[in-house]
Amino acid sequence: MTLLRVSGSVVLAGLLMVALTGPFAAQAEEAVVSALVTTDDQAEIALPDPTVGPVTHLPMPRFVSLKSNEANVRRGPSLTHRIDWVFTRRDMPLQIVAEYGHWRRVIDRDGMGGWVHYAMLSGTRTVIIDQNMEPLYARPDERSPEAAMLEAGVIARIEHCDKDWCRLSTGGYRGWSPKTALWGVGPDEIVD
Repeated sequence: MTLLRVSGSVVLAGLLMVALTGPFAAQAEEAVVSALVTTDDQAEIALPDPTVGPVTHLPMPRFVSLKSNEANVRRGPSLTHRIDWVFTRRDMPLQIVAEYGHWRRVIDRDGMGGWVHYAMLSGTRTVIIDQNMEPLYARPDERSPEAAMLEAGVIARIEHCDKDWCRLSTGGYRGWSPKTALWGVGPDEIVD
């Protein structure tokens, strides 16, 4: 949480309005905005931390994968919102960019997305191969032997990622691929 110290009730009211209509508007119903007023008319306002989810308190944004072969993608975070489309690819990596109750706003590698119920998501880490005929190396070194060649769009499970390389498994093959050829892992992210 970010704490702001302010003086006067007018400033306090103004900051509360900004917190509920500004960049934290999507989190306003989930966030607890507290004001502690002391005798000298000083106040502290606790604003939500945009780097963690207001529901799970996990890092934001973060990568997950699709748990089932079919998941409705809705316009808003409830069953009453219209279904815009359906994800139909099990293990597809997605990025969570917002949380609301049991709902997660996700985007795919093309930046398309919407709200998905959290039961449709898994913490299992996967990536999509972004470059066609990407070699899967025996070691994290481009001079090492190639274990396989992967087509663009192949989904692989992450076994481990260091600073520049990820060890992947897919279709019975295991090997290393540079992060620059993958979507579903952050550029500085380490996965154990």
